[in-house]
Amino acid sequence: MGHRLSKIYTRTGDSGTTGLGDGSRVAKDDLRIAALGDVDELNSVIGILRSQITASAIQDKVHWDKSLSLIQHWLFDLGGEVCIPNYNLLQPLCIEFLEKEIDRMNESLPMLKEFILPAGTLACSYAHQARSVCRRAERSLMTVQSRDQNIQATALQLLNRLSDWLFVASRALQRAEGGSEVLWQKNINETI
Repeated sequence: MGHRLSKIYTRTGDSGTTGLGDGSRVAKDDLRIAALGDVDELNSVIGILRSQITASAIQDKVHWDKSLSLIQHWLFDLGGEVCIPNYNLLQPLCIEFLEKEIDRMNESLPMLKEFILPAGTLACSYAHQARSVCRRAERSLMTVQSRDQNIQATALQLLNRLSDWLFVASRALQRAEGGSEVLWQKNINETI
């Protein structure tokens, strides 16, 4: 880190603008800042998921923590790319890792025949929450890219694959705590 933050408040944002990593200033409601906020929120929810796994009775906590730590670092890198236009930090290796992990987790899961609800244990539910925030972050980043604002393909692929990883992780976490998926029931009104 080149510069240390010794003073957190600067008052430079009091007028409704904020600084990007390249030194330029944009409005706080700029599309790039909105996308950056969504990525930051996603990283925060993943931090909660990490904490929940640590506090749970789930086996293989070390593997879960390592995977989630990598993901948090990649999301921080993604934030750097969003904050500094034309700056590339992410590598295709992160996509390959997520795909391999999805395949590994899927090996022990039954094939889905029904839709599942975003419910279950706390770890499962936090994974679903992270997945939904991830999808929002992906949409925000797509909007930035559609305005021709130099978002690299790996950034969008990371969020797309991560939402898939989080879905499969929610299923794996639910089973790791002895539960099964909460299935959506068609025509639920007929049971009332």
